[in-house]
Amino acid sequence: MSVSLYYNAHRATPLTETESASVERVVAAHMASFPYADEESLYVWDPRSSEPEEIVAGSTKMPFDPGRLMPVIAHVLDSVTELRRALPDARWRVHMDDLDVPWDEAEGYALAGMRDPDLIAELAAASGEDGVAG
Repeated sequence: MSVSLYYNAHRATPLTETESASVERVVAAHMASFPYADEESLYVWDPRSSEPEEIVAGSTKMPFDPGRLMPVIAHVLDSVTELRRALPDARWRVHMDDLDVPWDEAEGYALAGMRDPDLIAELAAASGEDGVAG
């Protein structure tokens, strides 16, 4: 069974050209700095296939390897935080299956422990990885 992180933003007005360019920049920067070429990364769906008023939507399947889980979660949530800050007037929802990811104005989207070096090292050791990526 896989777990995915879902993210979407809604508002009555579509993205402007400037906002679309900002979204594209965030996605490109994320892809360029993503630590694992063989894992699913930030994936923003084609806006033409979204529901009414949905201006950004996507998902990322979480890795099965526990040693990669926290680095992937942190990287994707950091990118979704950038997306939200680029589109501050939208209504956002970020969730991992049934668990809503909280928003904090200062920190952005985060889950408890996602940057805890001891937890990351423990998960990496359990999976045979050598530690934190990227």
